[in-house]
Amino acid sequence: MYKMLIVDDEPHIIEGVRRIIDWQRYQITDIHAAYTFSEAVKLALSLKPHIVLTDVRIGEEWGYELIESLNRAEQNCVFIMMSGYDDFNYVRKSLLAGARDYLLKPIDKIKLQTIIEQVIVNDLHGVIPQNTAMTEIDPILHVPLSSLSKLTNKVLLIVQSSYNENLTLKYVADMFQMNSVYIGQAFLKETHMKFSEYVLAYRMHIAYELLKTTDEKIAYIARRVGFQHLSYFYSLFRNYYDVSPSELRNMEKEEDEE
Repeated sequence: MYKMLIVDDEPHIIEGVRRIIDWQRYQITDIHAAYTFSEAVKLALSLKPHIVLTDVRIGEEWGYELIESLNRAEQNCVFIMMSGYDDFNYVRKSLLAGARDYLLKPIDKIKLQTIIEQVIVNDLHGVIPQNTAMTEIDPILHVPLSSLSKLTNKVLLIVQSSYNENLTLKYVADMFQMNSVYIGQAFLKETHMKFSEYVLAYRMHIAYELLKTTDEKIAYIARRVGFQHLSYFYSLFRNYYDVSPSELRNMEKEEDEE
């Protein structure tokens, strides 16, 4: 029922995407591959795919340039970017060009399934067959991402990809060329959290998981989630979880030993 075009200059990546999930369960039965930018444009124009899953870098060209080219040709495709580059600039350019979402390599199966389901329901106005839906829950808001607006989902994506940067609402608003007050009010109305509160909560969440699942030094984890001063990180973490980072890690070690 649905047609999809996978664009990547590495054949093993395309083959991996073909195999990672059962596409027929999502009624995606016509899948094609393109290995160059020009091939991708030609195939898209002739096949008119519903979904284009493209690498952020295609040889010497960029995935967002592919989106812009196909948009100018009035191709009504839903674009999903994938890349090994965990760089905010690539996320920004992809979203501004019109990408629906952004996946980091190696591709996570559950994340891909969730995005495909959202595309089918929200963008293609289709129906997910029973017993196939994989609902992704936001770790801070504890609600399905599919229940949130496209704008809020894009804001969350920015936070999740760049939580260790000096993120401000104005910076995000400038990305979308929108008014920061409008975005802030819309975000607050839908999530019942200020943007700054969500950013802090997400940083604390990532730090908590890293403390539990890795042996990285606490100072390294603090920097990784955007805090240059260890004492400040300790203070915020204790206020948030009522336990210090070192106490949490000791508790985890004690549980493992029992």
